[in-house]
Amino acid sequence: MTHDQAEMVAIQALGWLAGDDTLFPDFLGTTGADAADLRSRAADPAFLAEVLAFVTADDARIIAFCDSTGLGYDLPLRARYALPGQAEVSWT
Repeated sequence: MTHDQAEMVAIQALGWLAGDDTLFPDFLGTTGADAADLRSRAADPAFLAEVLAFVTADDARIIAFCDSTGLGYDLPLRARYALPGQAEVSWT
């Protein structure tokens, strides 16, 4: 996955989160973001990586996001790994 493709997935995820009255406040609290500065932060690849880190931290979030957008369940994590500071974790 290219960097640009990963950013597009992250922007979709941000839009999905912003539309969820339950998850959006949790996302803001977890990332320390403020709703007022989301537009400017959406251009920052590191912030987009945080968006995907939040989505991929829970299987139910991944499923809900992918089902709502028609993306494959593997794409959010692949996109996360394509962004800065999000190298794949190896547990061995």
